[in-house]
Amino acid sequence: MKKVFVTGANKGIGFGTAKLLLQNGFYVYIGSRNLKNGEAAADQLKAEGLKYVEAVQIDVTDDVSVKAVFEEIKKKTGVLDVLINNAGINGGKDPYTARAAEPEEFKAAFDTNVVGTARVTNLFIELLRKSSSPRIVNLSTSVGSLTLQSDPEWPAYSYAKYAVYASSKAALNMYTVHLAYELRDTNFKVNAVCPGLTATDFTGGNGGDVETAAGRIVKYAMIGEDGPTGKFFSEETNPETGEVPW
Repeated sequence: MKKVFVTGANKGIGFGTAKLLLQNGFYVYIGSRNLKNGEAAADQLKAEGLKYVEAVQIDVTDDVSVKAVFEEIKKKTGVLDVLINNAGINGGKDPYTARAAEPEEFKAAFDTNVVGTARVTNLFIELLRKSSSPRIVNLSTSVGSLTLQSDPEWPAYSYAKYAVYASSKAALNMYTVHLAYELRDTNFKVNAVCPGLTATDFTGGNGGDVETAAGRIVKYAMIGEDGPTGKFFSEETNPETGEVPW
């Protein structure tokens, strides 16, 4: 049975992703900053008959926390097949524009969305290397595309100017490019995936359903050996091929 670790999976898109992976035969570790919330999420899934799931505590901004969960999962399994870096924050108060945002808001967004992702990935690479088909999915957003953000013809051009969040996700995209490059001669597949605007607490209940968003993520967690790596996908933005410009 393949093993997957999903950060920030006690609710929202992360929870939906964990559920869909369970339905596809994975053993799922649900990462939650608050362990009780994670355990409640795992209990909910078990009540639905999806028993191969357990919660682990993780704060991606804390070295001690990340190292502790790495050691915990390492003791439970010698291999990890998929890492989904889902944990993230929007970075500040609405609208957190370039001129209105405080330096602390930028720091917080980058610490979670970029540094946190790197912190988790750099440790779990050890377990992923032992898989025959390791996959890393970094949750991004079309809002983090420099090309789209500078294109007046992009439908979201006039309103998707979330400076703090977008800047952090653009940086995450660059991290994804470099990580995929460094792992290019291995069997790793590393991609950035935008789940699309989804109705969760993160968006104030605006957007599409969680199941659709989760499906977009799981698709790239389960790609075959001939699948892409080092790419950026947003099926909401490009329904035809999914790939969008950086």
